[in-house]
Amino acid sequence: VQTSRRSRWVSGRAAQRKQCAVAELLRRKPGELLLQEVKVVVMGAGQGLRAKTRDLFSRGFRQKGVIPPSVYLRTLKIGDYVDIKVNSSIHKGFPYKYYQGKTGVVWNVTKRAVGVEVNKIVRGIQLKKRFHVRIEHIQPSRCREAFLKRRAENDAKRAEAKKKGEPVPFMKRQPAGPRDGFEVSGALETVTAIPYDIEKEVAKKER
Repeated sequence: VQTSRRSRWVSGRAAQRKQCAVAELLRRKPGELLLQEVKVVVMGAGQGLRAKTRDLFSRGFRQKGVIPPSVYLRTLKIGDYVDIKVNSSIHKGFPYKYYQGKTGVVWNVTKRAVGVEVNKIVRGIQLKKRFHVRIEHIQPSRCREAFLKRRAENDAKRAEAKKKGEPVPFMKRQPAGPRDGFEVSGALETVTAIPYDIEKEVAKKER
């Protein structure tokens, strides 16, 4: 068997180190501690871009499989509100894990992605973060549905009042007040506790 010069040199060095270690052990007195450097290597937690996202990016129950075409046929315009919800089956265009579930405003529309502006609080300061996300990782937000419905109702009330020549009605939202009071009518019945008599219960069972 032919061995290279490099392998022979490595094996020779290993044997030499082994001999030195044995000689060191033989030189020490019985009971003397071996003071050697002990390097303890502890595996740290992962701090990557997708660390601790096993459940965060997992798709929901019965939500797996092929992405429907409706996702790609959405019409998004600048100023629309969108929710960031990562689809883990598409690895391109991922947002950072902090923005999962956040709502932002569209500020740019590209061929396969949209630019989203999200507010982020850093050390007590609210910053505007702008980044691009692929269309698979966003969905139209429903955060303005109640506002748009209330605005349409108020516009209708205002137009109706103007048509009738009446003053504009008060349309500001008010907090819910206490419930209305009511009277209790009818005969009142006083209910008292009846002491338990075990002898009567036994007599009933015997019947």
